[in-house]
Order: sequence, then structure tokens, then C-alpha cells
Amino acid sequence: MNKPHSLYIGLMSGTSLDGIDAVLARIDSDGAVSLLGAVSSPFTPELRKALLGLQSPGPNELHREKQAGNALAIEYAQAVQDLLTQKNLNATDISAIGAHGQTIRHQADLSDHLAYTHQTLNPALLAELTGIDVIADFRSRDLAAGGHGAPLVPAFHAQQFSADENIAVLNLGGIANLTLLPKNGEVKGFDCGPGNMLMDAWIADQQGHTFDENGTWALQGAVNQSLLTRMLADRFFSKAPPKSTGRDDFHLEWLQKQIGLDNINAEDVQATLLHLTVNSSLQALECHAPHTQTLIVCGGGARNTALMNVYKASSQAIFKKPLEIVTSDALGVDPQLVEGLAFAWLAWAHKEKRPANLPAVTGARGPRILGACYPA
Repeated sequence: MNKPHSLYIGLMSGTSLDGIDAVLARIDSDGAVSLLGAVSSPFTPELRKALLGLQSPGPNELHREKQAGNALAIEYAQAVQDLLTQKNLNATDISAIGAHGQTIRHQADLSDHLAYTHQTLNPALLAELTGIDVIADFRSRDLAAGGHGAPLVPAFHAQQFSADENIAVLNLGGIANLTLLPKNGEVKGFDCGPGNMLMDAWIADQQGHTFDENGTWALQGAVNQSLLTRMLADRFFSKAPPKSTGRDDFHLEWLQKQIGLDNINAEDVQATLLHLTVNSSLQALECHAPHTQTLIVCGGGARNTALMNVYKASSQAIFKKPLEIVTSDALGVDPQLVEGLAFAWLAWAHKEKRPANLPAVTGARGPRILGACYPA
């Protein structure tokens, strides 16, 4: 394209099923990203219920999934229009939309050529409604090359956050994933376990809330060490990278099996789940990047005050040298918008015909151009 810069929109709806983040990014010819605007909108109750229902097998799945994909495209299109209106732009000003879609299955551990991941979305409808080229289905090309298709954000993290020290980026969405950015050496990354997902599922089951704001309910409980030990014994945590996970592995039924017949107060379970997120990610960081100097936290979990305080306290016990923990706010990027920016950048990489996976992260056989284009 050879333009000095172009405008892209990134659309992200993550594993937490909380809603849509739409970001407007200016991306320079070298891939440098600047945030120009953003809108966030919750899912309609009907769409959230439909997407949540598709997380596990059920009747008439194909029809329900296609209807949810259409509904998601409609809500994505509204977010795009809201963003264009906010910035006084037209569809013709935008080079492309990078749309993640909503993950409803992730089976990356199946044998080669049988592994799959599926993000529901009707990208053709989104292109039709917006009048903008849509780049979608970013993960499947990496899986076809023997990778996990996840995490994909480390390449963007390397572009956005690299510095002259050993840095790690922890994305706390529904799932937690780490990007390791050593001062000298190869960029690595992997999913390290549940982020907000189990905490959200438990409070929804027990209190009907979609999330535990600032960890207030978790703070009312005490950690049940026996439950925490059982959960950390799950084989996922001891697997070597590359690895990825999702609702296929960590869900309410998994949690209830871990609790078993133990009579544990509901708030104690919530406190223990908060520590599961912290312990699993910090132990993974200590195992794979013990010389990390700064941990940058992004994703919705960065807004959970109790969670962040436990991270800071627990890191002092795990790391021999002080570990500075900051949110991406400190680098000028709203934690909630980092993934949306990443998918705007992935759309740019597709348009520029640049590989955007990192084989050292996903396990793919080599670099690949990600995504499929649905022209306006």
C-alpha cells in the first residue's frame, strides 16, 4: 500500500462474554499503532445468552450458531457506526476492520490436521452492513500449519511494548495469556490458565452477577488451600508451551468437580479462584521468564483492584528480585482496548501481506499470513 499511515478498526469480544470493544487505530507503514478512538458496548442479553449457550453441546447447534453469528455481525456493525460517528469519519476513510468474532470452540490439542478453533461471526454480513473490508478468521491458518492459533497478541505486544529491559505482558481476559519480551532473545508467549472466566462463572451461578466488580465478593472470603492445590494440579498448568486453552477446559462444571463434596463457603470459592488466576500466571512467569523486570497487565482483569493487589503481594513471595507490576495505562493504552488494537494491527498485517503469527509462540511450522478478507 505504501501509504505513510492508514486507519483501521479492531473489534474484539473476548472469552468473558461481556461485550464489544471497537477501536480506531492509525497504523504507520512500519506497523506502529496509535489509538485514535474507542467505543465499548455490552452484548444485548439475548445475544449473550445465545453465545453462552453455544459454549457447550446442545440441540440444533448449527442453526443457533449461524443465528448468533448474524446477530454478532449486526452488533459489531453498530459499534463501527458509533465509532465512525464519534470521530466524524466515513466508511471510505477506513482501510479495513479486523474482527475477532466470538470463540465457541477451541480444540487445538487434537492431532495435526484434526485440530480446530471456531469463532462465530458472519463477516460477509459485517462487510455488507459497514461498507468496509472485513478481515476475520485469524486463527485457523496458524492451526493449519500445526500451531495452536493462540495466543495471537504476542506479535502485537512485541510491536507495542518492547523496551530495553526484560518485560512480560499479562493479558487478563476470560483466559490469561503471557507474552515474554526479553531484552535479548526470542519473543515467546502462551495461555497460562483462566483469567476472569471462572470468577465470572461462579458469581453468575451464585449471585446472578456477570462479574465481581473490583473483587469485592472475593475479598469477603478466605482462600481454601485444599481447593487451590487441587485446581493447580490440573494437567494444563504443568504442560510445556506452546499451549492454549479456553472454555473447553475451564468452565463451571470443571470448578464444581474440583469442589466435589467439600462444604466450602461460596465467597471462599471466589477468593480461591482469584488466587488461582494469580498463582497460575505468576508461577508460569517464574518458570519461563524468571528474570522479568516489569509485568504489564492488560485486559479487563487489570481493572479488578483486589486482583491487582494480590498480584503485587504474591509477586514479592515468588520473585527474588522486585517485579514491577503496572497496567498498560502506564504506557498510554487503556487495558480494556489492547486486544482491540491487536486485531486492528492484525488486519493491517493481512492487508500488507505480512505474517503475523509467531511460531515460537503458537508452535506453527512457520510464519503465516493470518485471516480471510471479505471485501466491502
